[in-house]
Amino acid sequence: MTRLHAYLNFNGNCEEAFQFYQTVFGGSLLGIHRFGDMPADPNFSIPEADKNKIMHTALRINEHAMIMGSDCIESFGQKAVFGTANYIMLDTDSPEQAREWHNKLSVNVQTMEMDLGETFFAELFSSFIDQFGIAWMIHYEGNKTM
Repeated sequence: MTRLHAYLNFNGNCEEAFQFYQTVFGGSLLGIHRFGDMPADPNFSIPEADKNKIMHTALRINEHAMIMGSDCIESFGQKAVFGTANYIMLDTDSPEQAREWHNKLSVNVQTMEMDLGETFFAELFSSFIDQFGIAWMIHYEGNKTM
């Protein structure tokens, strides 16, 4: 079975974001690799200011899903640009789980597009941009099953 995971890019605050996501989903990071951990290469240098930034980390949400992340390095020509082209949709098994994840993830929210509530397509649904610029949807279909 193929699994689909979300890979999130940040502009220097990946570690802070994943520490926050740990408080939401629980568990521990599956590892942290920093840019300074890369083997030295005489043809490719990493600026001293970027060596402590996150090259890769991951957090398991459940047995089937995880989020992974990295900091973008501007000297490599990278910059994370946030918007609403992509959302992470959490399709929950219960209304309690929907409420819990909504309440935890929406702390210090940048934009609350749709607060958690009933819609014609879901018992509970919300969409928002979290404090790190990541777009989320929380969905509990419940009695609105298609």
